[in-house]
Amino acid sequence: MAGQQKALLFGVAAAVRLLLFTAFPSLPTLLDGRVEVSTPVSSFKRLQEGLFLYTHNVSPYDGGVYHQAPLLLPLFSFLPNPLSHPFATNVLFTLVDLLSASALAQVADSGQAAVTRLFKSSRKDLKWSSVAIAAGFLFNPFTLATCIARSPSSLTNLFILTAMAKASQGASFTFLLALSFASYLAMHPLLLFPPLLVLLYDARATKSKSAPNPIVFTAVHSVGLAAVIGALLGVSAVLTGSWDFLASTYGVRLLLPDLTPNVGLWWYFFTEMFDSFREFFLGVFWLHVVSYMPGLTIRLRKQPLFVAATLTGIFAIFVPYPSIADAGLYLSLVPLFRHLFPLMRYTFLALANTMYASFLGPAFYHLWIYAGSGNANFFYAITLVWSLGLSIIVGDSLYAALRDELDVERPELRGKEVKRI
Repeated sequence: MAGQQKALLFGVAAAVRLLLFTAFPSLPTLLDGRVEVSTPVSSFKRLQEGLFLYTHNVSPYDGGVYHQAPLLLPLFSFLPNPLSHPFATNVLFTLVDLLSASALAQVADSGQAAVTRLFKSSRKDLKWSSVAIAAGFLFNPFTLATCIARSPSSLTNLFILTAMAKASQGASFTFLLALSFASYLAMHPLLLFPPLLVLLYDARATKSKSAPNPIVFTAVHSVGLAAVIGALLGVSAVLTGSWDFLASTYGVRLLLPDLTPNVGLWWYFFTEMFDSFREFFLGVFWLHVVSYMPGLTIRLRKQPLFVAATLTGIFAIFVPYPSIADAGLYLSLVPLFRHLFPLMRYTFLALANTMYASFLGPAFYHLWIYAGSGNANFFYAITLVWSLGLSIIVGDSLYAALRDELDVERPELRGKEVKRI
């Protein structure tokens, strides 16, 4: 029965996407032009411009417009021109979403959300089926809009979910491949390596009678990840004929030269920043993003999948060029932790806040850019509200995870109010 439900779900999801592509042929271009969906590092239009230069034997990075990974170019060069024959490209992005949902369903089936090698939630029986969680991903409006806009962020999300699925199954080789590709495409998924490595270790230790040596295990997988990423960068250098692509891809993410508005917090801040302080605050902002990973991984060592999911939410708020694709990924991972929902305190506030920002964001951007009756503060204010909504979900789920651990360690405190002194 579950197989039939999954087949039906995937069939309906594919049909909805292809119907939207066919019935509204101008919709992909419209969504690709929206700053909420496309950023300088995830725009399909910019990918097409880079592809045009690549197919005409010109460096795609010469124009200063293309900031995405070089290996995307040969992939999309095999497809017909999306302007005149968009069907193949539409099918590709539909398949990417279906594969992402399949990986998410594998994560749900692993049971690692509520039961790990070192922790077993007292509410472990409270969960949704993998089909329901996959449906939440496939029909999430943010995921759907990202797919219709044909944003390369869909590929990044696919590799992140595949890395999570393979880590939860104890498959080292495919885990390293998936996470390497995700890091190659977007850089920040590299921060998921420590919690997912812990998840992989737990899965391997559970399957085998004796746990692997943690130092050797960490060293081998770290070298493997570095080797795969190094190979991808080497192939990219051969493809482009130089190492200049590093500055145009990862350098743009690190140094933020393109201040195109987006749903993140960086662009407005650095628009107003004096040049003499720019390098200092770039370091501070990146240090802030990175600092969450070690603390969460150490404190929630017993729940590595939850740490990885939480980090995707932090990425959706604090990375330089976020889009609704990042938020869609995080909001699709949250239902894995159904057992934490009774402990969460601000669910209505978070949902209302997110919906409020989702509807008013496009309106405020229109007032600023097209109507001329507002300024940049209008749009930046609503992006702050958007980030607040995601922050409430991240913070509330963290509280719930910690309270769930406390209920297991101190059963006598279950149901009682706990104050930290």
